[in-house]
Amino acid sequence: MKTIAFQGELGAYSHEACMSMYSSCEVLPCKSFEEVITTVKNTNADLAMLPVENTTYGRVADIHRLLPESGLHIINEVFIRVRINLLGLPGSSLDDIKSAEAHLVLLPQAAIFLEKNGIRGVRVVDSAAAALVKSERKGVGVLASKLAAEIYGLDILAENIEDLNHNTTRFLLLSPNPDKKRRGNTQMMTTFIFQVRNVPAALYKAMGSFATNGVNMTKLESYMVGGSFSATQFYADIEGHPDDKNVKLALDELAYFTQSISILGVYPADSKRVQSN
Repeated sequence: MKTIAFQGELGAYSHEACMSMYSSCEVLPCKSFEEVITTVKNTNADLAMLPVENTTYGRVADIHRLLPESGLHIINEVFIRVRINLLGLPGSSLDDIKSAEAHLVLLPQAAIFLEKNGIRGVRVVDSAAAALVKSERKGVGVLASKLAAEIYGLDILAENIEDLNHNTTRFLLLSPNPDKKRRGNTQMMTTFIFQVRNVPAALYKAMGSFATNGVNMTKLESYMVGGSFSATQFYADIEGHPDDKNVKLALDELAYFTQSISILGVYPADSKRVQSN
């Protein structure tokens, strides 16, 4: 049975992502993303589950910085529909709740509901239902998953209170060992980082290699490296496998305009990604 490390408490959406990937697995909660990575590198867990982006909130901070240096490889992705629920102590009601605790990422995703019901959002490190149970404050709720309600014995006072009905978080499953094999006819994804050469229009020319070879790039983000405003690293997701003829040609052309390229993972696309195409 696989052991998967994730950031947060039991019942977190990362916990849901683990269960979605493996119906039976051991999970290991960690305090930080760094601890998740270290736990796997120290062989205390087989795999790591990390969130990278949310359709409402956007990019999850620090992940793109941590991934290249982690020494881990992306072997799968999973899209989790984030259904936010207001939880409270048993016997409490919606009218009792004056404030709701949640991770800072969750609060903006339920802003309309909170304002409508006069509930003050309170930022905490995690949407930790355990902390709510210990506090025994009837007027305090927590924004969390149904899984959290089941684990901590809390009442669900309001269901699916997220502002947008497409609210989805993308998670990446990481392993110490790469797994580049194809999965039948499943669409494959390739994630890599690169730094362009310091020449005029280098990024424009580098991106042209994907256009001319018909490779769909689904994500491109830049961030500074080495404490320099002029040193920029790019993080990219593309559809396809490095062994595909058009992908190989595109990566070969990209190499001409870059100082370095490093593939972070080759993995099957989540079915929800395929359905949306």
